[in-house]
Amino acid sequence: MTITFSAFLHQLISNPPFLITVVLILSAIVVNGGTDAPNAIATCVSTRSMSPRAAVLMAAGCNLLGIIVMTRLCPTVAETIYKMVDFGHDTHSATIALCAAMIAIVVWGAVAWKFGIPTSQSHSLIAGLTGAAIAVHNGLSGVNGSEWVKVLYGLALSAVLGFGLGWFASKLTGFICRNKDRRKTAPFFRGAQIFGGAIMAFMHGAQDGQKFISVLLMGLYFAVGMPAASSPASGVMNVPTWMMVLCAVVMATGTAVAGSRIIKSVGMNMVKLERYQGFAANMAGAVCLLISNLTGWPVSTTHTNTTAIMGVGAAKRISAVNWGVAKSMALTWILTFPGCGLIGYAVAKICMMVL
Repeated sequence: MTITFSAFLHQLISNPPFLITVVLILSAIVVNGGTDAPNAIATCVSTRSMSPRAAVLMAAGCNLLGIIVMTRLCPTVAETIYKMVDFGHDTHSATIALCAAMIAIVVWGAVAWKFGIPTSQSHSLIAGLTGAAIAVHNGLSGVNGSEWVKVLYGLALSAVLGFGLGWFASKLTGFICRNKDRRKTAPFFRGAQIFGGAIMAFMHGAQDGQKFISVLLMGLYFAVGMPAASSPASGVMNVPTWMMVLCAVVMATGTAVAGSRIIKSVGMNMVKLERYQGFAANMAGAVCLLISNLTGWPVSTTHTNTTAIMGVGAAKRISAVNWGVAKSMALTWILTFPGCGLIGYAVAKICMMVL
């Protein structure tokens, strides 16, 4: 049994706290669409394989497919996020904590977007939820360490494997095509670049779409309760299709409205890519994301894609990578956990004292 869309709308109208919660969650998804999702299509636009508008439309469709297909086949990432923190049995405090986590994501993402830095919304989400859970319990008892450690595995996977596969894929592609006339291979690699961007967008939906679906399910649970058979905590993830579509549409809106800055930073400023290199970076990133989905490790699509692009640039020559831009990104990633965690903690504490 799952909640219908009409029942969802009824709750929005009749339950003001739930309305506020959903608005904040959707705002966080918009931020994800503006600061994280553009990474999937950055190389397609920067290599002029697609126009920005066509790339956004492709990303929207592939994000939706990724959410639907992977949530149906392998919802392990959503289950990991759902089980990562425990906001306790007081639904009032739990709702406040969830809203505080979303506020942390929006604030952190908006600041990073202002400076054109692609933040990890995955890590913002995890940090915000963790900080809010600590605020509710006044300690670490609300944090599930066995699930949280998967984040560390994901960090290693996205950084090391992303860079390594990007380097290898670029070298391999260059070796295979070493004797080919570039003018004759250009049409092929344009199509291959578009295909690679579509795969990356699909895997982004599979990863980040699942994460925010789990947050929406939390909000539903706190507001109206969920049947045990539909609860991820019971080991069963039963997600309504309308929720997947809602996440994909809102995410695409964020990409269309605010994605250009991130596309410029990742696809143009960090490394100047040729089409075959963009294809190599996308396929390397997609492989990393597929592995993470199968294992249930919540990785950052931003980390995965940008480190793959760095690996591709380094395969050409080390100086091909703008390490100044890369350093700014890395610093933002490092600060995300304490920064978002503290914002989530502070907002949750203040709201619990006032409300």
